[in-house]
Amino acid sequence: MNVQLPNLSRPVESLAPDLLGCLLRTQIEGGEVVVRITEVEAYGGELDPASHAYGGRTQRNSVMFGPPGHLYVYHSYGLHWCVNVTTGQEGDASAVLLRAGEVIEGEWLARARRGERATARNLARGPGNFGQALGLSSEHYGLNLLSDGPVQLRPRTSAIGPVCRGPRVGVSRADDWPWRWWLEGELSVSAYRKAAKRS
Repeated sequence: MNVQLPNLSRPVESLAPDLLGCLLRTQIEGGEVVVRITEVEAYGGELDPASHAYGGRTQRNSVMFGPPGHLYVYHSYGLHWCVNVTTGQEGDASAVLLRAGEVIEGEWLARARRGERATARNLARGPGNFGQALGLSSEHYGLNLLSDGPVQLRPRTSAIGPVCRGPRVGVSRADDWPWRWWLEGELSVSAYRKAAKRS
């Protein structure tokens, strides 16, 4: 069993599936939550029409242009904080969106953040719920996930099963790119939703 993280400096489309089964750990607000990643999406740099970096560097996406292994957190639709891991060579502006996961430690704290009505399956199912269960927000933007800080990316602790691949969810550009990967049979994987095309 390989107990090392994958090389995050690789091209995003080859790296993304290797993050499945890895762990994201937060130690914030007085408690620890650990989520096992079960679904991811790859977003390339300035050549990917669905990427936040497509139009070039901005204040919002600047961390994507930096070194790999940092946290890119952004507000989606003014409601949810979505969580990404920066990848590739510095200047490439690529990142992997962590779409879903299974809470394996700190369920009580994740449930307090998500609400008592959230089931174990749904605690970190979907990118907004993923970020909420872990307690992540804009104040964690840019953190180094490979350090001993409050948010850490950790390697798999067990082997994973079959990996499935398909189009990205909820994007209206480059929606046919098969840059989403998930663990087959995992209940925490989010439902596929095709976005309306932009005119």
